[in-house]
Amino acid sequence: MAAAIGLLVLTVLAAVAGDGVSDLALAPWAVLILVAAGDMLLSMRRQSSLDVDAPTEVFVGEDFTLSLADPRAAPGQEARFDWPEGLSGPGQMSFNRVGRLDVKVNAQRRGVWSMPYLWLRWTSRLGLFEFVPRLALGAEVRVVPNIRLVQSGALTTKVISQLFGQKENRAIGDGSEFHQLRDFVPGMDVKSIDWKRSARKRALVAKELRAERNHHVILAIDNGFLMREEIAGMPKIDHAVTAALAVAWAANVGGDLVGHYAYDVRPRSFAKPEPGRAAFVRLRSWAAELDYVSRETNHTLALTELNARTPKRSLIIIFTDFVDTTSAELMLENIAILAKRHLILFVAIRDPDLEEKIEEAPDDMNGVATLVAANQSLSERRLVLERLTRLGVTVIDAKPGQVTGRLISAYLDIKERELI
Repeated sequence: MAAAIGLLVLTVLAAVAGDGVSDLALAPWAVLILVAAGDMLLSMRRQSSLDVDAPTEVFVGEDFTLSLADPRAAPGQEARFDWPEGLSGPGQMSFNRVGRLDVKVNAQRRGVWSMPYLWLRWTSRLGLFEFVPRLALGAEVRVVPNIRLVQSGALTTKVISQLFGQKENRAIGDGSEFHQLRDFVPGMDVKSIDWKRSARKRALVAKELRAERNHHVILAIDNGFLMREEIAGMPKIDHAVTAALAVAWAANVGGDLVGHYAYDVRPRSFAKPEPGRAAFVRLRSWAAELDYVSRETNHTLALTELNARTPKRSLIIIFTDFVDTTSAELMLENIAILAKRHLILFVAIRDPDLEEKIEEAPDDMNGVATLVAANQSLSERRLVLERLTRLGVTVIDAKPGQVTGRLISAYLDIKERELI
């Protein structure tokens, strides 16, 4: 640019100077054209496809590395990205000296996300031009619900050690099922003696009981617009799906049957409880396809339909959210009806940012208004959760990172106490 301005000034001066000098005014421009042509020829590179290395499947909320290799890339050559809605990464990065670029990408939403192309950018050797070609990328990443806890084996170990350890096999009490008869020995509970069979055998025999299995567990997930709110970098629905898959695996290990139910403005899908790992695979596939919707939830229609579809007493785990006491009124009424027949576990995801706002001292009137609104929201939330507790509902109100752990603990406690 500076060279062009300088030549323009010389051209004007030469034109003003007279006929003899004006003939030389075009000479600098000819030189500039030759230099520009040489700069372009030296700086242009033959287009070539990049070597792309990206995982085909990623868990939602986790980071992965997108590796690009271009042997023709000069040091400092930049790559500019246009990320799809479900992925987040840097806007641009530079290749290193060996023509390699490792990009850290965060998977924010479930779905199949494609990255068809990117833009490369470099300047010519003399700095006269800037090249911004578009290059085919052709990468595709499938973002699925997070089952990292299931794959690690820690959840299986915890469930087996707690449910099938020394305590559970001889759990005695209401709702326990008969396992076998055995000879009565000193130290056993006298109440376990089967007097009729002892009389027939002419020796004391005792009943050995164990906790009931094959209970029905229904995962009811609200997929309305309130569950699209982002907390800790992910929508609430994704936190709910992660926790639901973890408790489904725990129930599978615990010998229970797991079904699922999704709803928003109306019931969307229902699968009856089934045993085995095949049920978990089906559940994972269903959870991966749950869409992000903008429809308001109709709790009356959804929970009435769920009550009609589950005649047997079940553990129903409801993942949902609410704004205030007014919007939660119909939800409370229908949960009260469900609680008469079933054991209800209500899961709500707490917003850490909202709680931080009430800890901050306001600096101006806007800050005061924010503080008052946050306090009111939390107060109404506590009122709703207290009403649920009085209905006999087990409530889990936890931050995103604590939901899964608390839900698993609540399920194991219910199993150990044989509440279903």
